[in-house]
Amino acid sequence: MSMSQAWRTLVLAWGCGLALGALAQAADKPEVVCFESRKGASEITQHEIKPGLANVKCSPTTGAALWYGDPFEGTVPMGKMPQMDKIAEGRAWVKPRTAQLKLYAQCGVACHNGIIPKALPTSKHPTPIPTMEAMVPDVKDLQHGRGRIWCLDCHDAKKRNMFTDNFGDTISMDQPQLLCGKCHGDKLRDWRDGIHGKRIGEFASTGKKRWFTCPECHNPHNVQDGARNKGFIQIEPESPPQLPHGMANAKYELKPPIAH
Repeated sequence: MSMSQAWRTLVLAWGCGLALGALAQAADKPEVVCFESRKGASEITQHEIKPGLANVKCSPTTGAALWYGDPFEGTVPMGKMPQMDKIAEGRAWVKPRTAQLKLYAQCGVACHNGIIPKALPTSKHPTPIPTMEAMVPDVKDLQHGRGRIWCLDCHDAKKRNMFTDNFGDTISMDQPQLLCGKCHGDKLRDWRDGIHGKRIGEFASTGKKRWFTCPECHNPHNVQDGARNKGFIQIEPESPPQLPHGMANAKYELKPPIAH
C-alpha cells in the first residue's frame, strides 16, 4: 500500500468514526415532545430545522411549547369557509386535527365502517355507551352543555368520524370550529376576527398566521375543567424563553428562518 493510499484509508476511517460517534450520540439523546395549547390535544416533536435552531422550544417545567423556530410546521391552508370569505388566500393556516386523534381511524373504518353495531345508539336519545366510556373517560360524565346535549348532538349518527350540523349535514373533524360555531356563534365570530383564540406566525410582514382551532385549547368533553371553571386548565406563567445559544439579539426574528 502506497503512502497516499494509507493516508486516504486513515482519513476515511477517521471520518467514519466521527459519523458513527455522531449517530450514537443522536441515538442516546432522548426524544423531546411537548404539547402546544392543551396537553393531549396536539404534540410536537423537537428537531433541528437548521444547525443550532430547533423547530420548537419546550418548557422544562410544564412540557409546553414556549417558542417556535417554524410556526407553520405540519400546517395546511385553512381554505374558504362560511363567513370567512374576506380572509385573503394563504393567510390562515391550521394543523389538521385528524392527525392528532388517536381513535379517528378506528371510528371511521376499523369499528363502524358505516355499519353501526347493535349495541351502539343511532338516535339523539342519550344512552350509556360503556365501550366509549372506557376509551374516552371524559365522556362518562359529559359536562359539555351541563347535561343538555350528548354524543350524537355533535358526532354524526352514521359517520362516526365526522361531526354533524343542525341540519344533518356532516362536518370534517379538521374543521371543528364549524361545529362549535353552531352553538357558540359569538365565539366563532370573535375567533374569526382575531379577538378570541391563539395565533402564531407573521405579525409584522405578510400577516400569514397559524390559527389554533377550538379543541386545541378547549377539551370538548370536559369543558368545566380549570380553576376558573371556564374549560381551560391554566398553566402557571413562566419567564420568557432565552435566545438560542450564540445569538446576541433577536434581529433574526425580522426574517423567518424557514421560507414558506
